[in-house]
Amino acid sequence: MSALLELTGVSKRFGGIDAVRGVDLRVERGEIIGLIGPNGAGKTTLVNLITGVHRATAGTVRFEGADVTAQRPHEAARRGLARTFQIVQPFPQMTVLENVMAGSLFAGASATPAIAREDAMQHLERVGLGAQAHRPAAILTLPSRKRLELAKSLAMKPRLLLLDEVNAGLNTSEIDGALELIRSIAADGVTIILIEHLMKVVLSLSQRVLVLHQGALIADGPPRAVVDDPRVVEAYLGARFAARFAQHPTEASRA
Repeated sequence: MSALLELTGVSKRFGGIDAVRGVDLRVERGEIIGLIGPNGAGKTTLVNLITGVHRATAGTVRFEGADVTAQRPHEAARRGLARTFQIVQPFPQMTVLENVMAGSLFAGASATPAIAREDAMQHLERVGLGAQAHRPAAILTLPSRKRLELAKSLAMKPRLLLLDEVNAGLNTSEIDGALELIRSIAADGVTIILIEHLMKVVLSLSQRVLVLHQGALIADGPPRAVVDDPRVVEAYLGARFAARFAQHPTEASRA
């Protein structure tokens, strides 16, 4: 059986800058994968290449065995590729409910607006925003906007969900709630790629960790093996964290 997602030699060049360089990657059904790397490493660009926001300069993107390298975002959504955005920008003049309905209709996940409305309410209840369904999206706090972004992506009925910094700006309690929600989504059979800077989140959720550095994939493996990789220590984690993890992995995962 083919991988759910497969990238072969994928590169993206912007002018004279190689944002992504020759990435080979397989994602199997049901995996939770952490994608980490320094700022500017190419993580969001890689997600944009997978979801059709950008087209690869070189290489091939396959989803469920089909070549989707040239797909557009709406085509990606209708195939079951959904993503959240690092900078959360809901439609401010629309209600919270209407924002989620828009995601469902964009992806073709609901046949009619009435069905989209019913589905949207279920997703809002799941992420804890049911009581705010009819309020303008513009008045939501940052944590609530993050949950709205997740509800919009769930309304697309994804098979692969790419989460871009969904925990950024949240406090400890809010992050713990987000972790439980992500686990429950994975338990429904959704494959997840999680872009994160918080090692607590990466080590708590990920079955496999990928590390990008200067656009290239420099590590791919179980969390412990990746943390111990000297290239990762040098590029991203820092020797202090790696030493702490080696001695006290449970404690370090809370960092």
